[in-house]
Amino acid sequence: MTLPLTEQLHPDALHLTQGNLVSAARALAEGQIAAAAAVRDALDNIARGAEAMAATIRTDGVLHFVAAGSSGLMAAADAQELGGTFSIPPARLRIHMAGGLPTGVQMPGGAEDAADGLEQAMGQVTARDTVIAVSASGSTPYTMAAAKIARARKATVIGIANNAGSPLLQGADIPILLATPPELISGSTRMGAGTAQKIALNMLSSLMAVELGHVHGGMMVNLRADNDKLRARATGIVARIADVDANTAQQALDAANGEVKPAILIAAQGLSLTQARTRLQADKGILTAILAQN
Repeated sequence: MTLPLTEQLHPDALHLTQGNLVSAARALAEGQIAAAAAVRDALDNIARGAEAMAATIRTDGVLHFVAAGSSGLMAAADAQELGGTFSIPPARLRIHMAGGLPTGVQMPGGAEDAADGLEQAMGQVTARDTVIAVSASGSTPYTMAAAKIARARKATVIGIANNAGSPLLQGADIPILLATPPELISGSTRMGAGTAQKIALNMLSSLMAVELGHVHGGMMVNLRADNDKLRARATGIVARIADVDANTAQQALDAANGEVKPAILIAAQGLSLTQARTRLQADKGILTAILAQN
């Protein structure tokens, strides 16, 4: 029986020997680089997945991130960043991790085999929702159970896995295969497989934000400035896009109650907050067309 790729031995594993950590480090680094490169073969479906996620947010649906173990940590990390980075409301996001999000240093390993409570946790899933299901093997029982519930409720399922032909990919509406090489430490999918998963998840959410107009000229124009660093960043974004000085940018942000997009229009076009919001609503939050009218 042929082992899944994620469980096979890597030909360079013999470089992981005590007493020669430089050679071992080189092998590990090359393994990570090779894993990251696997994402290039999934660009079409990553783009499709991002479009589905954007459609869910536009229609007030919910993005459900589902996984177990280290895949769960990758998925949860991406989901938890979407509020601060792109102002995606908490009501539009759910994290379903086998055993729950860990509060200590131990991962709940056995939980990936159990789907207790999943039916209740995902009881409100609708056809407007998108479920992002992540599993290195593509066969994790918890993740598979969640995908089955999502399909029954007509939600869009994005499946991310590292083994071709795995059940998760076969049953997904949008299968994202990250064909990473075997791990240098056999089966330790927190390494290469996890790296590729993190890249793919970051790309999905970033491309979703691009589609929603939350990114303009490579800047986060929909960020939530809730600390000093982000407030300074917001001021810089407004100043750069509106082509005004920092003081004018800060005044516009104050007038816009800290909202970056309206502040840009206030600073660039002299609009009131009400006018800025009306223009943004009419153009679906996309700054490009509005600024071109200046």
